[in-house]
Amino acid sequence: MAASIFAAVPHSPPVAVFKLTADFREDSDSRKVNLGVGAYRTDEGQPWVLPVVKKVEQMIANDNSLNHEYLPILGLPEFRANASRIALGDDSPAIKEKRVGSVQCLGGTGALRIGADFLRRWYNGNNNTATPVYVSTPSWENHNSVFMDAGFKDIRTYHYWDAAKRGLDLQGLLNDMEQAPEFSIFILHACAHNPTGTDPTPDQWKQIAAVMKRRSLFPFFDSAYQGFASGSLDKDAWAVRYFVSEGFELFCAQSFSKNFGLYNERVGNLTVVGKDADNVQRVLSQMEKIVRTTWSNPPSQGARIVATTLSSPQLFDEWKANVKTMADRVLLMRSELRSRLEALGTPGTWNHITEQIGMFSFTGLNPKQVEYMVKEKHIYLMASGRINMCGLTTKNLDYVAKSIHEAVTKIQ
Repeated sequence: MAASIFAAVPHSPPVAVFKLTADFREDSDSRKVNLGVGAYRTDEGQPWVLPVVKKVEQMIANDNSLNHEYLPILGLPEFRANASRIALGDDSPAIKEKRVGSVQCLGGTGALRIGADFLRRWYNGNNNTATPVYVSTPSWENHNSVFMDAGFKDIRTYHYWDAAKRGLDLQGLLNDMEQAPEFSIFILHACAHNPTGTDPTPDQWKQIAAVMKRRSLFPFFDSAYQGFASGSLDKDAWAVRYFVSEGFELFCAQSFSKNFGLYNERVGNLTVVGKDADNVQRVLSQMEKIVRTTWSNPPSQGARIVATTLSSPQLFDEWKANVKTMADRVLLMRSELRSRLEALGTPGTWNHITEQIGMFSFTGLNPKQVEYMVKEKHIYLMASGRINMCGLTTKNLDYVAKSIHEAVTKIQ
């Protein structure tokens, strides 16, 4: 027989974070700890179905008026409207002026991809693949891949993390924006920057916005953790709302995986803010064509859960309380880990753990120290030193802190 027509296909390396989880599952050591996977866990180390989600799922199951007909191509209208509302705020002038539109997408990744596909086709002229796209260094690995696969040829990085001070490199970031060609696209983390957990302050966001406005740079926000980062929906959306108030046209990719715990429902939204209603409607008409050839119509269950919750004042309050429960546990784990490391006298400074925010912490551990943690201590974390704070519990905190202390003390 002839050789396979797929014989030249190389074997792609596994996605790092999922490979880490697979290795963790295969590990039989009783001390093992998974600090890699980007999902919330309770203090018992278990997934948590939000109580409000359970309640709404039962309401949907008992609603005999529902069926399995296709949703509109752009998605469930009440989901889209409410998703954009919590991103921009109840009193958003952009919403009142009807210059906001949205697309229901398959998670935050789908929202990024639909936005990227549209920008490649229509941003600042037709089929503009040469427009530079700037991604923070470091950033979530999919940011680069999504825009590359959408056809952009010029993916660049902008300064973000200052390893020496374990914080934001604001001056480097601003310098990169000053030097970027006009109309460049910048991927910005709305809150809880992944992987560093380091966000600009409101004053720093104002400086960033001022440079972007003067240089005619396009902001594409990725909002994956609204409410989950600080416990406040408004605080976590401050940057997006400020940019809108400054008159920017922008995209905002939203994910409801973390703040609703709907990881496998793939509930996302792409909010579009334009200069006026006519511009937004033309943009949506082109996005509808892109969706049609991508997934054609979105799934309904997750979107109905979110829409039902956000539409009811009582359910909305319950959801905010659930989200705050998750955020507060993460904040507690940050405080407890820092206090243990400082009590042990672990070399270096550890204030960055409590100064960072959201699910992830950029610990500052180097690759050799990470390797020691994985191989010798059975504590699984990303090679970059990023840990998921939700993987910490009151039962494993002491072990993790002592292991970090050993890694830092023994390995430089």
